[in-house]
Amino acid sequence: MIKNSLTKKILNILLKNGADFSEIFVQKRVFNNLRLEDSKIENSTSGYELGCGLRLCKGDGTFYAYVDSLEESKLINAAKILSSAVNGSSSLKILDLTETKSSYNVDIKKFPASIHPDNKKNILKLVDQKSRNFSSTIIQVTSTLSDVEEEIFIANSNGSFSSEKKVKTFLAVNVVAKKEKKVGTGYKSLARTSGYEIFDLESPGNLAKEASKIAVNMLDAVNAPTGELPVVIGPAFGGVIFHEACGHGLEADAVIKGASVFKDKIGKRIASELVTAIDDSTLKYRWGSYKFDGEGYPSCKTVLIKDGILQSYLHDLKTSKKIGVKQTGNGRRQSFRHPPLPRMSNTYIDRRDENPDSIIKSVNKGVYAQEFAGGQVDPVTGDFVFGISEGYLIENGKISYPIKDATLIGNGSAVLKRIEAVGNNLDFAPGFCGKNGQLISNEVGQPTIKVSKITVGGTKG
Repeated sequence: MIKNSLTKKILNILLKNGADFSEIFVQKRVFNNLRLEDSKIENSTSGYELGCGLRLCKGDGTFYAYVDSLEESKLINAAKILSSAVNGSSSLKILDLTETKSSYNVDIKKFPASIHPDNKKNILKLVDQKSRNFSSTIIQVTSTLSDVEEEIFIANSNGSFSSEKKVKTFLAVNVVAKKEKKVGTGYKSLARTSGYEIFDLESPGNLAKEASKIAVNMLDAVNAPTGELPVVIGPAFGGVIFHEACGHGLEADAVIKGASVFKDKIGKRIASELVTAIDDSTLKYRWGSYKFDGEGYPSCKTVLIKDGILQSYLHDLKTSKKIGVKQTGNGRRQSFRHPPLPRMSNTYIDRRDENPDSIIKSVNKGVYAQEFAGGQVDPVTGDFVFGISEGYLIENGKISYPIKDATLIGNGSAVLKRIEAVGNNLDFAPGFCGKNGQLISNEVGQPTIKVSKITVGGTKG
C-alpha cells in the first residue's frame, strides 16, 4: 500500500524535531451493510476508505494526525506539520525496517466480495421468514448484515513493521412479539473474523428462531422480585458484566490516571478463588481477534486474574513504557483516524468443573439472568446498573417464570468476590465497545456462574 522508502522518510520527518517515537498506520477498508425491516430491504450501503494515521510521542505527550489519502506529497506535508508540535532535534534515524511476525493465521474461504448481493439479501429474507413463522405473535423483525474487508500496514521508529488482511462478517436480528397488551423482544447476533463461511457453521435461520423464542417467552413474563438475592448469570453474553464493570478498570490507561479500583492491586486477591479471567486476541475467528493490534504488536493471551489474584493489566505501547512492563497486544484503534488505546479483545471468565444444572439446583429462590440490555457503569468505582432483557425466576432449584423490568445493581469488585460457583459451559458472544469516542469489535464470555447475592431491582417484593 505504501513504499518502504516513503515509510522510512515519513518516520524520520516525524522524529527530526526531537520526538521519542514515530509511527505510521495505513488502512484500506471496503464495507457493506444491509438492513431488513417489515420484510423488505430498508437500507443498503457500501463504502471504501483509504487513509493514513501519523503519530509521534515526546515524553508523556502524544500528537496525532491523519490523511484521507496515500498521496506522497500530502503524507509528507502532514508529517512536517505534526513534527513541528515538538521543538528540538533528534539523532534518531530509521535506516531499515524489520517485519514483525505473528503466529495468528486464519483461512478465509468465502470473501464478502465474492458473494452476490442477492445471496446477501436472501440471508436476511430467511431470517425474516423463520422469525415470522415461529409464532403468530411476532409483529416485527429487524435484521442487519454487514461485512468488512481491510488491509492494514503499520511501521514505527523502533524499526519494525507489520501487515494484516482482515475479514469480518456480522449478522444481528431483533424480534418483537405482542399478545394483547404485552410486548416481548428478543435479540441475537452472530459475528466472526471470517467470511461468509460463518453461515456454514451456524444457520441464520437458527439465529432467527433463538431471537424469536426469547421474544415469545417474554410475553409471559411476571414482575421481577426485588432485594438482595442469589443470581445465576448465564454463559456467553453474561460476560458483559465483567467486561463493563471490571474489564475497563483493568485497562492500563485507567489505572495510570487513578481512575480504576484495581490500581496497585497486582499480586493481590480481587476475586473469588474460582475466578480466572483472560483476555485473548489469539482465539481464531473470534470477533475480537486479530493478528496484530493497532500498534503492530502481535496478538496475545493475557491472564488478568488467576484463581482470584490480579496478574496483569491490559497495555498498549505507551502504558507499558510508563509502568515498565511488556506490551500485551491491546493497543487498539477504530481506524486510521484514531490513535491507539488500551482496549479489551476477547475477554472472559474461564471455565471450571461444575455442572450448570447443579448451580441452578443450589438456589432456592433467586434470579437467572441470561441476556442483558443497556446499563450504566462508573468506571472509577465499578458501580453498575444492568437491565436484564432475558431473565427467569429460580424457585426450589428450578428455572420457572420469565421476569420483566428486572435490573441488577451492584459493584464489579464486590461481585467478583461473591462468585461461589463457576460452570464448565464456557461460551462467547460478540459485541461492540465504545471508549473515548472509538467503537471497536470485541467478544465477551463466561460459563454459567453463581453470585451469592446481588441487589435486584424489579416491580415486586
